[in-house]
Amino acid sequence: MKRFFIFVLMAIGIFFIDRAIKELFLQGAFLEIKCIRFGYVLNKGVAFSLLSFLGPALKWIILAIVGFFFGYLIKKRWLFEHPILFGTLFGAALGNLYDRFVYGGVIDYVYWHCGFDFAVFNFADVMIDLSVVLLIYLHLKKT
Repeated sequence: MKRFFIFVLMAIGIFFIDRAIKELFLQGAFLEIKCIRFGYVLNKGVAFSLLSFLGPALKWIILAIVGFFFGYLIKKRWLFEHPILFGTLFGAALGNLYDRFVYGGVIDYVYWHCGFDFAVFNFADVMIDLSVVLLIYLHLKKT
């Protein structure tokens, strides 16, 4: 029960941190510091705007993937093995999924543009990447 509480607390916390940051950029916040621009961008695809041609169907596909992944982790009893990491992962995924259903795309706001153009991303994207990398590391460390 304690692990479930930690999972839920992390998911809710990450979701609301993500929403709060995105709300700043929805209200018009903008900042540029050397190579990084912080400003509102609506990404209708996934990473690097891939799959944007799927339009509104993309949100349903992603919802199905997240739902399948969540169900699989529960079935295998892995979800609560690392409740902080999985809570972070699901809270961030739900943050971006919320954007897709409410705004028609993900609200991104960090744009690296020094020397080359890099993807525009957000807090949830960073939390997803960090969670996945740490979960892979923990898995490889185990074997």
